[in-house]
This record gives sequence, C-alpha cells and structure tokens, in this order.
Amino acid sequence: MSLMITDECINCDVCEPECPNEAISQGDEIYVINANSCTECVGHYDTPQCIDVCPVDCILVDPDNTESKDDLMTKYKRLQGEVA
Repeated sequence: MSLMITDECINCDVCEPECPNEAISQGDEIYVINANSCTECVGHYDTPQCIDVCPVDCILVDPDNTESKDDLMTKYKRLQGEVA
C-alpha cells in the first residue's frame, strides 16, 4: 500500500524531507505522494515517517494502491538498485 495525502494538507512541508524515497513532492495545491516510489518506509524505518511528522494527520493508506509488506520490500530493493 502506498500512502496518499488528503486535501486536509496545510502545505507545512514537514513530510517531504522525511521521505527516504523522495516520493513526496509539492503538487498543484497540496503535497502528493508518488505511488511508484512510496514503500511506506519499508526497508528504511518501522513506521512511515511522513505520518509520524504530519501535524494534521492527512496522510493515509491509499485504497487504490494496496501492496503487501513483501511487495513493498521488493519495491524498496528495486529503488535501491538491489533488484532489476
């Protein structure tokens, strides 16, 4: 499951630098998460760092991008260049 940022986002910019995969960027109106890069911090941390720092709790699991922990680990390895 990748994560998503809801329209509750206040553009505070605390989530973007916390993302180890650089999956968070400024969108047209609010910050957005690239589902192809989001591993929910699997491989880096025990919990998603963006959720931990968000002051308004606007980062949720994206129901349209569900992935198992194994899938997220495979994505992490691919992003790190460990798997082709």
